[in-house]
Amino acid sequence: MLTELFISAFVTLFVVIDPPGCAPIYAGLTKGATREQARSMALRATFIATIILLIFALFGQELLGALHIELDSFRIAGGLMLFFIAFDMVFEKRTQRREERAEKIAATPEVEDVSVFPMAMPMLAGPGAIAAIMLLMNEADGWPEMLEVLAALGLVLAITAAALVAAGPLIRLLGDKVEAVITRLLGVLLAALAAQYVIDGLKGSFAI
Repeated sequence: MLTELFISAFVTLFVVIDPPGCAPIYAGLTKGATREQARSMALRATFIATIILLIFALFGQELLGALHIELDSFRIAGGLMLFFIAFDMVFEKRTQRREERAEKIAATPEVEDVSVFPMAMPMLAGPGAIAAIMLLMNEADGWPEMLEVLAALGLVLAITAAALVAAGPLIRLLGDKVEAVITRLLGVLLAALAAQYVIDGLKGSFAI
């Protein structure tokens, strides 16, 4: 039975990592690659992003402690960061920036393997995803709930890997207009989640 935490973590991470939004960018980056090369780079990018996010998920709290940053402060900062991502998604600025980044990479002939940059970092394991996984892990109470968050992360990354592998056919199936509608809807949902993080941070900071 799916718990509320698992569903919340899945929705948050799915919206932030945005597999439907990454697929068309990846398809554009790998136009000159063979099907096997594209598949290999997609799996490698997802694997690297998984390692990065796991490090921040498991050791992010210790990092905050070492920097003397209160959890409520991180909630507010992370919420604001996620809100800006949501704003960009609703007004398609995030997609535009990703496309511009992809064009720069594609215009450089010597860059062949896009699995590390820009796919793994910053497209999949970007600042928003890192902030989201740290916030979710800090919201979890004990290892059972932490495992739920990690399970949600694993499911989102598995979907992401599948979306990248099937990027070409997926884009032809959905079309640009459908993808734009999905991105906007997910952006509105992320804005609400981001606002909740900020509210929780303010409540904790000022004991509202």
